[in-house]
Amino acid sequence: MAGVVDDKASYGIVIAGHGSRDADAVREFEALVDIVRARAPGRVVTHGYLEFSSPTISEAVDANLAAGSRQVAVVPGVLLAARHAKNDMPAEVLELARRHPEIDFHFGAAMNLHPQLLQLAQERILAAEAQSAQTIRRDDTCLVLVGRGTTDPDANGEVSKLARMLEEGMGFGGVYVCYSGTAKPLVADGLRAAALLGFARVVVLPFFLFDGVLVKRIYAAADDLQQREPGLEVLKAGYLGVHRHVADVLLERAREAVEGRAAMNCSLCKYRVQIVGFEEQIGEPQRAHHLQVRGLLNRETLAAEAKVDFPPYVPHPIEKESFEIIAAGRDWSVFPPAHLTALQRLVHTSGDFDAVDDIYFSSGAIEAGIRAILRCKRVVTDVTMVQTGLKRALVEQLGVETWCGVHDRETHLLAQAQGITRSAAGVRRAWEKFGNDIILAIGDAPTAIVETTRLIREHGWRPQLVIGLPVGFVGTRESKDELRRCLQVPRITNSGTRGGSPWAATVVNALMIDAIGQVIAAQAAELKTDAGA
Repeated sequence: MAGVVDDKASYGIVIAGHGSRDADAVREFEALVDIVRARAPGRVVTHGYLEFSSPTISEAVDANLAAGSRQVAVVPGVLLAARHAKNDMPAEVLELARRHPEIDFHFGAAMNLHPQLLQLAQERILAAEAQSAQTIRRDDTCLVLVGRGTTDPDANGEVSKLARMLEEGMGFGGVYVCYSGTAKPLVADGLRAAALLGFARVVVLPFFLFDGVLVKRIYAAADDLQQREPGLEVLKAGYLGVHRHVADVLLERAREAVEGRAAMNCSLCKYRVQIVGFEEQIGEPQRAHHLQVRGLLNRETLAAEAKVDFPPYVPHPIEKESFEIIAAGRDWSVFPPAHLTALQRLVHTSGDFDAVDDIYFSSGAIEAGIRAILRCKRVVTDVTMVQTGLKRALVEQLGVETWCGVHDRETHLLAQAQGITRSAAGVRRAWEKFGNDIILAIGDAPTAIVETTRLIREHGWRPQLVIGLPVGFVGTRESKDELRRCLQVPRITNSGTRGGSPWAATVVNALMIDAIGQVIAAQAAELKTDAGA
């Protein structure tokens, strides 16, 4: 395609933005698109959004094709390549390529740390310093660079790289990196830490393209710091914003894409190579995670969206018939209603009506589990058999993340170094990695329960719910008895030697089914209230 790149009409550009609930963010993004158009006369330039706003990326491509483009460069309007640029947007482009096989689609790289963006950051810092009546040397100033924060350590690392480049390039006495969410430290913690470093001035620079909810929060946190620390000068630098440098970087990324030179940050991509702590994500299928909020704000009502995108759990006809048999197969009135989904599904899994007779629920365990499914959205398992036993459709509908570290390299090393089993080492890593905001489902290893109760008692660990249902004859009965006596956390277990990975997965599946039912019931109640208002 190199021979047609200079022909203005040879390819159209679709700028794919993130989208926002904040009108200022959308307005600025579209102002930037206008600059791109002005700097690329004759070329078809359309824009779409990944989340919330409209038009969607698909609609933007349709508009580009309607204007006559026969090849299209889709350029991520995002600063760094994390999940959106590595998964969500490529998934959209792949679907578009299937829908339009006659069109050549090219996907551009994220903007990354382009020299023009560094220059723009420099301009924003200089403008912030000009706001002050004081003359303070840069070596007595700490630059606080605030990134968006992602689950991708490579992208988070780029923020630190930018901070270092600005520190050395502009002569700051120090830098501190923090994030607006997802990654740590968060903004308020970062600003507190920076204030303790003893500098006379702090310059807060949001590494963001546009205004929005998060940028406003960053500035509010800077204002709070200024109020708490009147002896410290706190300056708020502008975000990158609508600027010709940003527009030129987008045009450059589009050109690179069409020429086949889009340089993604693949060398340390967690989906391609083993990254310490993220080994389980290597080779992960490229799936979109944004579909529930695509074009959300343009839909008539959230209730209408709920009808389309949050369906109730519908069992397979054979499964439905099985549960009718199970419901009629014994007297269930002796059990609390909240326990029935889990208990009847355990009968379904085990094929044994007596399997439920020794199941133990601590007070409020089911309710705690449902809350954790909806709020924390993370399930940790001791072995992969429990993880793979979770119903994929439920996991995806609820946006639940699952993690099992038993086969990770660090787990092997930890087990060897500490003389513990790999399942116990996996539990210890979960404690380190995720803290309290998890459901822990143990279906195989009594040693995982032993390590769990040790961490709860000796280190104050408080998982939202512990499900302990391993099977076996060595230490199994004793470990479950120990969990039952562990009063500090909600827990579900049983007595004796029965259980296994399918049992633990079954309880989590039951929680997810009940969670979906609760959400739908709440939405129905809200609609009824609105209708009566």
